Amino acid sequence: MSDGKTGGFTEAERAAMVERAKEAKAEKRRVSKAEKAALAEQDLLDKIAEMPESDRVMAERIHAIVKATAPELSPKTWYGMPAYANAAGKVVCFFQSADKFESRYATFGFNDDANLDDGAMWPTAYALQAITDADAARIAALVKQAAS
Repeated sequence: MSDGKTGGFTEAERAAMVERAKEAKAEKRRVSKAEKAALAEQDLLDKIAEMPESDRVMAERIHAIVKATAPELSPKTWYGMPAYANAAGKVVCFFQSADKFESRYATFGFNDDANLDDGAMWPTAYALQAITDADAARIAALVKQAAS
């Protein structure tokens, strides 16, 4: 998105692009697959730890849900956000902190590699202000379907 003044990217968008460049470089590290997976998950946990409490609580819960529901998805960061990729390395779902782009709500979203197709139109992102037990069950069902 444009900042509306210079026609360029906002500071938050530029920061996200810098994060993505760091992630791409880290993905090319010459370490074992297991080490790479452990480093990627630690990067994700570090990003969650940096979040304000309200976003951190939701991100931690989503991390637990995804790990329990779709252990085949690999935790990683994507533009500095917690994300989960399929075996091909494609991001299936992600959590975006409200704080990251100064939004009034966090977002849990899915990319086009998610298996959520339902007719000609379906949601790919959900606004979150908290996660109730009912929300957690719905997220788990969506993640299971997305990863299938």
